Amino acid sequence: MNAAPHAESAAPAPDQGTVHFTRDGAVARLVFDRPSARNAMTWRMYEEMAQACAQIADDPSIRVAVLRGAGGKAFVAGTDIEQFRAFASGEDGIAYEAKVDHYVSLLEQVPVPTVAVVEGWAAGGGMAIANACDFRLATSGARFGVPIARTLGNCLSAANVQRLVTTLGVSMVRRMLLAAEMPTAEEMPTGYVTVHTPEAIDAALEGLCARLAGNAPLTLRVTKQMLARLATDPHAPDTDLVREIYGSADFREGVESFLAKRPAAWRGE
Repeated sequence: MNAAPHAESAAPAPDQGTVHFTRDGAVARLVFDRPSARNAMTWRMYEEMAQACAQIADDPSIRVAVLRGAGGKAFVAGTDIEQFRAFASGEDGIAYEAKVDHYVSLLEQVPVPTVAVVEGWAAGGGMAIANACDFRLATSGARFGVPIARTLGNCLSAANVQRLVTTLGVSMVRRMLLAAEMPTAEEMPTGYVTVHTPEAIDAALEGLCARLAGNAPLTLRVTKQMLARLATDPHAPDTDLVREIYGSADFREGVESFLAKRPAAWRGE
Protein backbone atom coordinates (compact mmCIF):
# COMPACT_ATOMS: atom_id res chain seq x y z
CA MET A 1 0.00 0.00 0.00
CA ASN A 2 1.43 3.27 -1.06
CA ALA A 3 1.89 5.87 1.67
CA ALA A 4 -0.11 9.00 1.29
CA PRO A 5 2.02 11.87 -0.01
CA HIS A 6 3.21 14.22 2.69
CA ALA A 7 1.57 17.62 2.56
CA GLU A 8 4.17 20.30 2.06
CA SER A 9 4.47 22.14 5.34
CA ALA A 10 3.60 25.80 5.12
CA ALA A 11 6.32 28.27 5.99
CA PRO A 12 5.70 29.82 9.40
CA ALA A 13 4.10 33.23 9.22
CA PRO A 14 6.50 36.02 10.11
CA ASP A 15 6.17 37.36 13.62
CA GLN A 16 4.27 40.62 13.19
CA GLY A 17 4.23 41.35 16.91
CA THR A 18 1.46 43.18 18.68
CA VAL A 19 0.84 46.14 20.96
CA HIS A 20 -1.16 45.11 24.01
CA PHE A 21 -3.50 47.75 25.38
CA THR A 22 -4.86 47.36 28.91
CA ARG A 23 -6.47 49.53 31.57
CA ASP A 24 -5.34 49.64 35.19
CA GLY A 25 -7.66 52.11 36.89
CA ALA A 26 -6.77 55.56 35.54
CA VAL A 27 -3.61 54.23 33.87
CA ALA A 28 -3.52 52.95 30.29
CA ARG A 29 -0.69 50.53 29.51
CA LEU A 30 0.76 49.83 26.06
CA VAL A 31 3.22 46.96 25.72
CA PHE A 32 5.22 46.49 22.51
CA ASP A 33 5.35 42.72 22.27
CA ARG A 34 7.84 41.29 19.80
CA PRO A 35 10.76 40.28 22.01
CA SER A 36 12.22 37.91 19.38
CA ALA A 37 13.15 41.05 17.41
CA ARG A 38 13.77 43.38 20.36
CA ASN A 39 10.24 44.70 19.83
CA ALA A 40 11.10 46.20 16.43
CA MET A 41 7.97 47.81 15.03
CA THR A 42 6.00 46.31 12.16
CA TRP A 43 3.26 48.27 10.39
CA ARG A 44 0.74 46.22 12.33
CA MET A 45 2.33 47.38 15.60
CA TYR A 46 2.39 51.02 14.50
CA GLU A 47 -1.30 50.79 13.61
CA GLU A 48 -2.15 49.13 16.94
CA MET A 49 -0.30 51.93 18.74
CA ALA A 50 -2.39 54.45 16.81
CA GLN A 51 -5.59 52.62 17.77
CA ALA A 52 -4.54 52.66 21.43
CA CYS A 53 -3.86 56.40 21.24
CA ALA A 54 -7.38 56.92 19.88
CA GLN A 55 -8.88 54.83 22.69
CA ILE A 56 -7.03 56.89 25.29
CA ALA A 57 -8.17 60.17 23.73
CA ASP A 58 -11.79 58.97 23.77
CA ASP A 59 -11.81 57.86 27.42
CA PRO A 60 -11.84 60.78 29.92
CA SER A 61 -11.33 58.38 32.83
CA ILE A 62 -7.78 57.61 31.63
CA ARG A 63 -5.32 60.04 33.23
CA VAL A 64 -1.90 58.55 32.32
CA ALA A 65 -0.50 56.31 29.56
CA VAL A 66 2.54 54.05 30.04
CA LEU A 67 4.51 52.61 27.11
CA ARG A 68 6.87 49.68 27.65
CA GLY A 69 8.61 46.92 25.73
CA ALA A 70 8.00 43.24 26.44
CA GLY A 71 10.79 41.01 27.68
CA GLY A 72 12.73 43.57 29.71
CA LYS A 73 15.64 43.73 27.21
CA ALA A 74 14.44 46.42 24.82
CA PHE A 75 11.89 49.21 24.62
CA VAL A 76 11.68 49.26 20.82
CA ALA A 77 14.69 48.56 18.60
CA GLY A 78 13.53 50.55 15.59
CA THR A 79 11.34 49.61 12.66
CA ASP A 80 11.48 46.04 11.33
CA ILE A 81 14.24 46.14 8.69
CA GLU A 82 12.59 43.40 6.61
CA GLN A 83 9.95 45.94 5.63
CA PHE A 84 12.59 47.98 3.77
CA ARG A 85 13.25 45.16 1.28
CA ALA A 86 10.16 46.22 -0.65
CA PHE A 87 11.48 49.76 -1.22
CA ALA A 88 12.15 50.40 -4.91
CA SER A 89 12.86 54.14 -5.07
CA GLY A 90 13.32 57.31 -3.11
CA GLU A 91 9.57 57.84 -3.25
CA ASP A 92 9.16 54.84 -0.95
CA GLY A 93 11.43 56.58 1.53
CA ILE A 94 9.34 59.75 1.42
CA ALA A 95 6.17 57.72 2.03
CA TYR A 96 7.84 55.82 4.89
CA GLU A 97 9.06 58.94 6.69
CA ALA A 98 5.61 60.53 6.33
CA LYS A 99 4.02 57.41 7.77
CA VAL A 100 6.33 57.33 10.79
CA ASP A 101 5.81 61.06 11.31
CA HIS A 102 2.05 60.45 11.32
CA TYR A 103 2.25 57.76 14.01
CA VAL A 104 4.63 59.78 16.18
CA SER A 105 2.32 62.80 15.86
CA LEU A 106 -0.62 60.72 17.09
CA LEU A 107 1.37 59.76 20.17
CA GLU A 108 2.35 63.39 20.80
CA GLN A 109 -1.32 64.39 20.59
CA VAL A 110 -2.48 61.99 23.31
CA PRO A 111 -4.22 64.35 25.77
CA VAL A 112 -2.86 62.72 28.95
CA PRO A 113 0.75 62.52 30.19
CA THR A 114 2.68 59.69 28.55
CA VAL A 115 5.52 57.77 30.21
CA ALA A 116 8.06 55.61 28.35
CA VAL A 117 9.75 52.89 30.39
CA VAL A 118 13.05 52.05 28.68
CA GLU A 119 14.83 48.82 29.55
CA GLY A 120 17.68 47.99 27.20
CA TRP A 121 17.45 49.70 23.82
CA ALA A 122 15.39 52.58 22.43
CA ALA A 123 16.74 52.83 18.90
CA GLY A 124 15.52 54.32 15.64
CA GLY A 125 11.74 54.26 15.68
CA GLY A 126 11.93 53.31 19.34
CA MET A 127 13.91 56.46 20.05
CA ALA A 128 11.24 58.47 18.21
CA ILE A 129 8.47 56.88 20.29
CA ALA A 130 10.27 57.37 23.61
CA ASN A 131 11.17 60.93 22.64
CA ALA A 132 7.51 61.72 21.87
CA CYS A 133 6.49 60.81 25.42
CA ASP A 134 6.26 63.41 28.18
CA PHE A 135 8.38 61.43 30.66
CA ARG A 136 11.03 58.74 30.35
CA LEU A 137 12.15 56.29 33.01
CA ALA A 138 15.06 53.97 32.26
CA THR A 139 17.05 51.23 33.87
CA SER A 140 20.76 51.75 34.43
CA GLY A 141 22.73 51.41 31.20
CA ALA A 142 19.72 51.66 28.89
CA ARG A 143 20.74 53.10 25.52
CA PHE A 144 19.14 55.71 23.29
CA GLY A 145 19.92 56.62 19.71
CA VAL A 146 19.42 56.53 15.96
CA PRO A 147 22.58 54.82 14.61
CA ILE A 148 21.44 54.81 10.97
CA ALA A 149 24.79 56.19 9.73
CA ARG A 150 26.36 52.80 10.51
CA THR A 151 23.36 50.52 10.02
CA LEU A 152 20.86 51.26 7.23
CA GLY A 153 22.34 54.36 5.65
CA ASN A 154 18.98 56.09 5.50
CA CYS A 155 17.93 59.42 7.05
CA LEU A 156 15.22 60.97 9.17
CA SER A 157 12.64 63.47 8.03
CA ALA A 158 13.17 67.10 8.99
CA ALA A 159 10.18 66.82 11.34
CA ASN A 160 11.72 63.94 13.27
CA VAL A 161 15.15 65.59 13.40
CA GLN A 162 13.47 68.72 14.79
CA ARG A 163 11.71 66.67 17.47
CA LEU A 164 15.06 65.31 18.65
CA VAL A 165 16.74 68.73 18.56
CA THR A 166 13.89 70.23 20.61
CA THR A 167 14.23 67.70 23.42
CA LEU A 168 17.95 66.82 23.28
CA GLY A 169 19.75 69.81 21.81
CA VAL A 170 21.70 69.88 18.56
CA SER A 171 24.97 68.61 20.06
CA MET A 172 23.44 65.36 21.28
CA VAL A 173 21.59 64.92 17.99
CA ARG A 174 24.88 65.27 16.12
CA ARG A 175 26.36 62.54 18.32
CA MET A 176 23.42 60.27 17.57
CA LEU A 177 23.05 60.94 13.83
CA LEU A 178 26.58 61.79 12.63
CA ALA A 179 28.72 59.71 14.97
CA ALA A 180 26.02 57.00 15.28
CA GLU A 181 26.49 56.90 19.06
CA MET A 182 24.04 55.18 21.40
CA PRO A 183 24.47 57.12 24.67
CA THR A 184 23.45 55.47 27.92
CA ALA A 185 20.60 56.82 29.99
CA GLU A 186 23.19 58.25 32.38
CA GLU A 187 24.72 60.29 29.52
CA MET A 188 21.47 61.86 28.34
CA PRO A 189 20.81 65.57 28.99
CA THR A 190 19.69 66.53 32.48
CA GLY A 191 15.96 66.10 32.89
CA TYR A 192 15.49 63.98 29.77
CA VAL A 193 15.25 60.66 31.59
CA THR A 194 15.32 59.46 35.19
CA VAL A 195 17.46 56.41 35.81
CA HIS A 196 16.61 53.60 38.23
CA THR A 197 17.90 50.16 39.05
CA PRO A 198 15.86 47.30 37.56
CA GLU A 199 14.61 46.50 41.05
CA ALA A 200 13.39 50.05 41.68
CA ILE A 201 11.94 51.11 38.33
CA ASP A 202 8.46 49.63 38.84
CA ALA A 203 7.98 51.45 42.14
CA ALA A 204 9.24 54.69 40.57
CA LEU A 205 6.81 54.23 37.69
CA GLU A 206 3.82 53.65 39.92
CA GLY A 207 4.73 56.66 42.04
CA LEU A 208 4.93 58.89 38.97
CA CYS A 209 1.64 57.53 37.59
CA ALA A 210 -0.12 58.18 40.90
CA ARG A 211 1.17 61.74 41.00
CA LEU A 212 0.14 62.48 37.42
CA ALA A 213 -3.27 60.82 37.79
CA GLY A 214 -3.98 63.01 40.83
CA ASN A 215 -3.38 66.29 38.99
CA ALA A 216 -6.06 68.39 37.27
CA PRO A 217 -6.68 66.62 33.93
CA LEU A 218 -7.82 69.73 32.05
CA THR A 219 -4.69 71.61 33.14
CA LEU A 220 -2.53 68.74 31.91
CA ARG A 221 -4.31 68.48 28.56
CA VAL A 222 -4.27 72.21 27.89
CA THR A 223 -0.62 72.50 28.91
CA LYS A 224 0.28 69.73 26.45
CA GLN A 225 -1.62 71.57 23.72
CA MET A 226 0.17 74.83 24.51
CA LEU A 227 3.58 73.15 24.43
CA ALA A 228 2.74 71.58 21.07
CA ARG A 229 1.72 74.95 19.64
CA LEU A 230 4.80 76.72 20.98
CA ALA A 231 7.06 74.06 19.44
CA THR A 232 6.18 75.42 16.00
CA ASP A 233 5.09 78.99 16.76
CA PRO A 234 6.53 81.07 19.63
CA HIS A 235 3.58 83.44 19.28
CA ALA A 236 0.90 80.77 19.12
CA PRO A 237 -2.64 81.87 20.09
CA ASP A 238 -3.81 80.75 23.51
CA THR A 239 -7.11 82.50 24.25
CA ASP A 240 -9.20 79.42 23.42
CA LEU A 241 -7.25 77.28 25.87
CA VAL A 242 -7.17 79.90 28.62
CA ARG A 243 -10.91 80.47 28.21
CA GLU A 244 -11.59 76.73 28.44
CA ILE A 245 -9.66 76.34 31.69
CA TYR A 246 -10.98 79.41 33.51
CA GLY A 247 -14.52 78.58 32.45
CA SER A 248 -14.34 74.99 33.67
CA ALA A 249 -16.00 73.35 36.65
CA ASP A 250 -12.60 71.95 37.61
CA PHE A 251 -11.17 75.46 38.01
CA ARG A 252 -14.04 76.40 40.33
CA GLU A 253 -13.50 73.17 42.24
CA GLY A 254 -9.80 73.92 42.53
CA VAL A 255 -10.44 77.33 44.04
CA GLU A 256 -13.03 76.03 46.52
CA SER A 257 -10.99 73.00 47.57
CA PHE A 258 -7.86 75.09 48.05
CA LEU A 259 -9.67 77.60 50.27
CA ALA A 260 -11.37 74.79 52.19
CA LYS A 261 -8.03 73.01 52.63
CA ARG A 262 -9.32 69.74 51.19
CA PRO A 263 -8.22 67.61 48.21
CA ALA A 264 -9.76 68.64 44.91
CA ALA A 265 -12.22 66.25 43.26
CA TRP A 266 -11.24 66.70 39.62
CA ARG A 267 -13.84 65.66 37.03
CA GLY A 268 -12.19 66.78 33.83
CA GLU A 269 -15.03 69.20 33.10
